[in-house]
Amino acid sequence: MVSENMEKALNEQLNAELYSGYLYLSMAAYFEDEDLAGFANWMRVQAQEELDHGMKFYDYIIRRGASVTLTSIKAPQTKWNSSLDAFENVLAHEQHVTSLINNLVNIAIEEKDHATNNFLQWFVEEQVEEEENASDLLAKIKLADGDNRLIYELNKELATRAPSAD
Repeated sequence: MVSENMEKALNEQLNAELYSGYLYLSMAAYFEDEDLAGFANWMRVQAQEELDHGMKFYDYIIRRGASVTLTSIKAPQTKWNSSLDAFENVLAHEQHVTSLINNLVNIAIEEKDHATNNFLQWFVEEQVEEEENASDLLAKIKLADGDNRLIYELNKELATRAPSAD
């Protein structure tokens, strides 16, 4: 059993993960409108990954005998000024999610909730990967510096992303 405080924090993270999925789906729609199907594909895969993360929290909350509480998901941004702007938002969002996960770990440590701390370590490592991927893609977009040929090549690369099997 988890404490009421931990249950509340886990539910907040569950809802944050669902929002992340919603945000990336909105970005996918933006890239579809920009005729960048590869970028849209990358975002769709990212959206599904975030929804899967949400389900990990959902399942963990239930396994620990706590109650899942779903709240409203705010509407995400729908327009960006450019691919660069969108990926700057991706990196900032992933950095924000990292801070949320770190706060959860801090609560688990304070409460000596070793099971939850252990559960959260997967997300700690995942966020390192998420920030690295976002940072790498942002660097590639900056390197392209608006060169449509390079954006086209990056679009082809992003079209190959497939869902991971975790």
